[in-house]
Parts: sequence; C-alpha cells; structure tokens
Amino acid sequence: MERNRLFWGSRRGMLELDLVLLPFLENVYPGLEQADKERYWKLLECEDQDMFVWFMRRQDPSDPELQRIVQIVRDNTGIPQTP
Repeated sequence: MERNRLFWGSRRGMLELDLVLLPFLENVYPGLEQADKERYWKLLECEDQDMFVWFMRRQDPSDPELQRIVQIVRDNTGIPQTP
C-alpha cells in the first residue's frame, strides 16, 4: 500500500486516534514484517469507535489478526496499561 494512502487512511475522525496512528505509522510501521503491515491495513478498515476502545484497552478485538496489530500499536505508542 502506498505511503500517501496509508497516511490518509491513518488520519481518522477522532483526534485521539490521530495521536496514536500517525506516530505509529511514522516510527513503527516501516520496521514491521509484511504480515503485520497487512494487519495494519486491515485495522484501518475498522470503525473509529472500535479502534478507540481497543487502544484504550477497554476491550480486545475478537479477530486474532486484529488483536495482534492492536497489541503492537498499544506496545509502541505509550498508551498506559490500566491496572
């Protein structure tokens, strides 16, 4: 997927998601394995509200492929883990 499309796909309707996804795209995405890059593309097809809940650790995606990329994003964006 071309970089420009990824950038615009990572810009969401919620500022909170932009603050998570854009730094991830810039700093972490380039070093991902191809399979994880493809998982990220799949993640971008999800609804903003779902992603927000996942990134805030309120629930996890039911799809194991999405769960993997959500965890990678969580681990690399400084989102605190709730006790």
